[in-house]
Amino acid sequence: MNVANNHLLAAFILILLFSWPGMAAAQSDELMRAYKQYQALEKQGRYVEAERFARKALELAEQEFGPEHPTTAAFINNLAGLYYRQGRYADAEPLFKRALAIREKALVPEHPNVAASLNNLAELHRAQGRYGNAEPLFKRSLAIVEKTLGPEHPNVATTINNLAVVYENQGRYGDAEPLHKRALAIREKALGPGHPNVGQSLNNLAELYRAQGRYGDAEPLYKRALAILEKALGPEHPNVAASLNNLAGLYKAQGRYGDALDHIRRASGTHGSRAARSAGGRSSGGLSEQKNVRYRQVPWLARKYALTTLPSVSSLRALRHFAKAARGNKLFGGFGDPLLKGHPDERRG
Repeated sequence: MNVANNHLLAAFILILLFSWPGMAAAQSDELMRAYKQYQALEKQGRYVEAERFARKALELAEQEFGPEHPTTAAFINNLAGLYYRQGRYADAEPLFKRALAIREKALVPEHPNVAASLNNLAELHRAQGRYGNAEPLFKRSLAIVEKTLGPEHPNVATTINNLAVVYENQGRYGDAEPLHKRALAIREKALGPGHPNVGQSLNNLAELYRAQGRYGDAEPLYKRALAILEKALGPEHPNVAASLNNLAGLYKAQGRYGDALDHIRRASGTHGSRAARSAGGRSSGGLSEQKNVRYRQVPWLARKYALTTLPSVSSLRALRHFAKAARGNKLFGGFGDPLLKGHPDERRG
């Protein structure tokens, strides 16, 4: 979903309750309606709007299953994921910890959903720069999913990807590269070449190369990632804005200011336009006019990973002389879902 993040993170594993075998009959229509509304908005990147329905679904789950039931933990995880994606880490942390505690108590220690919660809490630590806390949790999660799901499962790729990001954040590029390549290979084989998580892995490998000054290796990977995400998610999804922002960062590092400006404008115009509409406003596509609305929707772009904060610019000269760093000086790398949904069966055995 990050204080020092350069990546497309990993893959939130949000549990798709409606697909769980044997569970649908136990869930009320009201609960399923709230969940499906949350899910639809979350998939579109409309996290602020999705929060109301995630809260409602959790409230109903607590009533129907009880506060310590592993099914309730899935809804807790989903709400925490929304907070994570909005950069609301203080709100996300107690929920991720609560979901993990429920699962560790109710399920066997090596259940895939325990691994999912370990991954998600680890990713939250990583996002806040707590690498010493994140690494052992990722390794515990990886050991469980490799054993229970097999080494080629997409959830394995998610945790591998996240661990690679920890290493890259620490400058351990030699440790990170083989992990990024392994995650990419698993995802291409298991999910197909056009899946958004493949785009995520391409982005993250590109970012690794960019960090090492290997711009010629990075650019084609960034472009492939952007093409996949635009096709799979639509041009107004926040992950597409993040991908455009990353590619702009590469061009800026190369002194290709015209290309950088074009991609910054696309990132601000496409996502800013939809964010403005969802807030009841109008958009002319200008960055300065939509800045506040867009940053509410995609706060990590503004607060953590923004390449630049720009006034309305109409020339390369303005880009060179008036662009200034935002609060974070790292590229955003975390589209995709760095969290894990878990396994469709929460039973003890």
